[in-house]
Amino acid sequence: MTHIERTDLNLLGPLAALLAERHVSRAAELAGTSQPAMSRALQRLRDAFGDELLVRTPGGYRLTPRAERIQRQLGGVMPRLETLFAPETFEPADAAEAFRIAGTDYASVFVPALCRRVFRDSPHSTLDFGRWHDGVFDDLDHGLVDLLFYATRKPSPGLRSEHLFDDRFVCVMARDHPLAHRPGLTLDDYLDSRHVIVATVGGRQTAVDDLLDQLRRPRTAGLSVPYHSVAPLAVPGTRLVATLPRRIAAEHAFDPALRILPAPPEIPPLRYHMSWHPRLDDDPAQRWLRDAVRGVLAEPSP
Repeated sequence: MTHIERTDLNLLGPLAALLAERHVSRAAELAGTSQPAMSRALQRLRDAFGDELLVRTPGGYRLTPRAERIQRQLGGVMPRLETLFAPETFEPADAAEAFRIAGTDYASVFVPALCRRVFRDSPHSTLDFGRWHDGVFDDLDHGLVDLLFYATRKPSPGLRSEHLFDDRFVCVMARDHPLAHRPGLTLDDYLDSRHVIVATVGGRQTAVDDLLDQLRRPRTAGLSVPYHSVAPLAVPGTRLVATLPRRIAAEHAFDPALRILPAPPEIPPLRYHMSWHPRLDDDPAQRWLRDAVRGVLAEPSP
């Protein structure tokens, strides 16, 4: 057993007060305790150090040589201990944090605004936006990612999760597609078409394909792409249908080569979340980052 394991650290405060005041009553007043409690603390300190520490003389108490050495050491130790046990704070203007986030390219609907807010309020900090892959939840669990943005899929039970918003699906097709003149698509019309699949997890667009699997009515893939942003570009001149969240499709609303229709009502809205590891719950910098995300999403859309 080491010396510190045998020591009651609660005695550090009384020790500093006794050495500073060299008087039991004044030390008790300084430490905010009673004179009998300080006398008991002095005795315990004498036993712990094997030294009298304070010796009564005709002119009052004097420090022993050991006590003088301890007092000099405490002058450096106590401020560091105070800093160690003080509540952590985060001052974004002075901080230089390296924030690590991850998600599919769908996060582009708000991540640029998040970047502007982070760099405005914490100009020395950095953001690393990692790519989405099948093991990204493991990255979160292993501390390789701080904050993860994703749609619909349930995270691991041990992670924190917060619902951010919903986004409905729409269908993007060529202006001359046979279905383009309709006000909307039935599920039968939808499934008779060939589709652009935005392969987010395991080669599937899970937010759509998991639902169709539950209905036992899978769709036919004509093209698979890794990014939402690519899907509308592949549609003109084909009979393909791309199923995209409305916020992504809205960027192509004025493209004369495209037509955007509501998705069949059987396809529910996309539910968008952020997740983080519980070890980051109380980290001031991470709390600030999560608040920045909430603040950006609370702002009116341009």
